[in-house]
Amino acid sequence: MDLRYPPSVYFGLLLAFCSVLIAAALYFQFSGGLEPCPLCISQRIMVLVVGAVMLAAVLHRPGRVGTRAYAVAGFLAAIGGAAISARHVWLQHLPPEEVPSCGPGLGYMLENFPIGDTVKAMLSGTGDCAKVDWTLFGLSMPAWVLLCFLGLAVASLAQAWNTHGVDNRFR
Repeated sequence: MDLRYPPSVYFGLLLAFCSVLIAAALYFQFSGGLEPCPLCISQRIMVLVVGAVMLAAVLHRPGRVGTRAYAVAGFLAAIGGAAISARHVWLQHLPPEEVPSCGPGLGYMLENFPIGDTVKAMLSGTGDCAKVDWTLFGLSMPAWVLLCFLGLAVASLAQAWNTHGVDNRFR
């Protein structure tokens, strides 16, 4: 598949998109007063991971094999983020009696809990994660983030077949 631009351009655009997602999250937190729950923080981390893969791809400007490796790595990171977002959306749709209990804040957990317990709470969520504070067109923020991760996954993976301006060198 020969897209209009080389993969490094698309990787750069995906990096810019990740930057916009992080900027929006920080805006909602600091200007909108929305405190992130453990799953929100986990999603931010995954956006940063996807962004780091895209940054490496832009800086490296790899050949065919490297482009495919970055495309798959970006895809896998985005799918990991999508899984966390899907869990968050699922928690938000649970009946109130099935919502897990609320837990302590992340700062408290990092100071007082073993790291394994903190990571588990960040990936499984707490009752705080079931609260819907913001919607746009009927979709909560985690639902929008899920759509963004799925878009990042597809766009990243598409670069595995983008041959525009890529040489066949092994690098």
